[in-house]
Amino acid sequence: MDTYISNSPAETFQLGREWAREAEPGWVIGLNGELGAGKTQLVKGLADGMGVEETVTSPTFVLFHQYNGERMPLFHLDLYRLRTPEAVAGAGLDAFLPSPDGVTVVEWIGHWIGWDKPAQADRSDASAVTFPGRLRLVWFEDTGETCREITHDDFGA
Repeated sequence: MDTYISNSPAETFQLGREWAREAEPGWVIGLNGELGAGKTQLVKGLADGMGVEETVTSPTFVLFHQYNGERMPLFHLDLYRLRTPEAVAGAGLDAFLPSPDGVTVVEWIGHWIGWDKPAQADRSDASAVTFPGRLRLVWFEDTGETCREITHDDFGA
């Protein structure tokens, strides 16, 4: 498990840009954190690093956005309004998890897989979340007005 301290939205954006350099098709990046924690800011940086020219916004009310980057597509899902795995499946969003030709980012992934906090992501129980590619689970913790502790753990290939 790795931890990054972000002292501003610009640093969170930059972290997303850094992750974009290593992103590969089939990756799923699952984001957990309270409203305003910086999840969408990280996605904006990831999109920028992938060469997306469109304005990136949170898909809270539409549930899903697709952006076409220079290297590959970016699929951005927001499960805030879908509180259970059954609701995610009922909305047809599980079809995008993962996307073999792009990167999928899921805000509020804890609503789908049940892991809302780092302590719940027990590697011995990782079989509960099966992806053919890499899953990066990310947790945002507000530690000040603009400061965030961003912890992530990678599962799978």
